[in-house]
Amino acid sequence: MAPFTSQELRKGFGSFATGVTVITCLDSDRNSHGITISSFNTVSLEPPLILWSLKKHSRLMPNFEVGHKQLIHVLERSQEAMAMHFATVKENQFASIPHRIAASGLTQIDGCAAYFECETVSVHTGGDHNIIVAKVLHLKHNSETQPLIFAHSKFMGLDSLF
Repeated sequence: MAPFTSQELRKGFGSFATGVTVITCLDSDRNSHGITISSFNTVSLEPPLILWSLKKHSRLMPNFEVGHKQLIHVLERSQEAMAMHFATVKENQFASIPHRIAASGLTQIDGCAAYFECETVSVHTGGDHNIIVAKVLHLKHNSETQPLIFAHSKFMGLDSLF
């Protein structure tokens, strides 16, 4: 096989449809942050584990080390703007976002398809990213909603796939 460019690899990866999540965390000063992630994946039912990845040099990485909690929001089909909002770094990220503070102290965005409150149990290096494995502590989901899907560099819903 001929070598490929990073752009070709990105396009190839884009052929795999993924759900879209926003993950919220707290920094050492208890300030809330959120980031859009499409690398979310289930690992195990017993114990209940998930994984996701983050650039190794992300400014948020210290907030996801072992023992730190995060709240994973599976975005609902209508939340494309939310995905784009948290895809870039902003001051006062939650100022215009409907949200509440969960019992854990983590910021919970309103109207998502599912929520997984987790605690990081291990971090592994994977190329230019860290793979974060986290234990699910609490969950909530709404089976009446449709998840937001990302494929071929665009957002879509399940109805777009059939």
